[in-house]
Amino acid sequence: MISPSILVTGGSGSFGHAFVRVVLDRFPEVERLVIYSRDEFKQSEMADEFNHDPRLRFFIGDVRDYERLRLGMRGIDLVIHAAALKQIPAAEYNPMEVVKTNVLGAQNVVMAALEAGVRQVVALSTDKAVAPVNLYGATKLVAEKVFTASNNLAGKLQTRFCCVRYGNVIGSRGSVIPFFASLLQKGGLVLPVTHPDMTRFWMRIEQAVDLTIHAANHARGGEIFVPKLPSARIMDIVTAMGDRTDHKIVGIRPGEKIHETLIPQDVAHRTWDCGDCYMIVPDIFASGLEMPGDSSFSPVPADFSYNSDTNPNFLTISQIRELIECLKCHENSM
Repeated sequence: MISPSILVTGGSGSFGHAFVRVVLDRFPEVERLVIYSRDEFKQSEMADEFNHDPRLRFFIGDVRDYERLRLGMRGIDLVIHAAALKQIPAAEYNPMEVVKTNVLGAQNVVMAALEAGVRQVVALSTDKAVAPVNLYGATKLVAEKVFTASNNLAGKLQTRFCCVRYGNVIGSRGSVIPFFASLLQKGGLVLPVTHPDMTRFWMRIEQAVDLTIHAANHARGGEIFVPKLPSARIMDIVTAMGDRTDHKIVGIRPGEKIHETLIPQDVAHRTWDCGDCYMIVPDIFASGLEMPGDSSFSPVPADFSYNSDTNPNFLTISQIRELIECLKCHENSM
């Protein structure tokens, strides 16, 4: 049962579009879905895209603006925090701007939610928050800590905070498949590859939405929900883009890893296998919270870690091609 009144920060982005589509299609009990973002043009396009559905509301604002967040959260039951600055090279060049949005903005969301009496807050995170080597990942690690620890601030208030952490989203802005496709459409046949051994976790945007809804419905406070995802090799993606494509090695960009990690071994002792996903529970539980009691949950082995290169589930080239075709069909239907 999803909440009747929802606010999505950064809601005019890729995740926000997918989240709105799912909620409007599957949850008629939702009475108000507020898109909180700072881009009025994208909001206008979004209103047209969803035929000005009366349940959909638009609120221009920035997560850096605490007073604006307070206004936006009045009467809201569930907040999905998707707003972030995500471009790694830009973050390395403009560090304090990223800190202001990704860290201080996270704190503003927490305090505004507590003041407004929001029931549940789900924050979106990334595999780059695990052992970060770039500023974006470092800010998302801090944001995770801010949200999971904020359950201790809530005390007897109803507000509960949790996170979802996932890998690359196929087709999202800035991801490698649309980038490669754009180069090929312009007549290029040689695709730039930073490192031939590179692997990444991959998921469809709908999976990110489903995980977020699952977290909203099941979190008791302080958890980090991690989906079970396939990995893909960058060279397999190059091959899947077309038989005539070639590649050149351009070197790892600043702040880039060869492989990513969703769950490090250091937190295996507090990680549970929940079937379709993993759940990392907090070290220190807020008052009244207990360890998971569902009999279907099981603790992972003590030496467990979840890495893109040792993942037992890898996408084949044919599966990658199917995903590319599905992405093309989706874009043509928009």
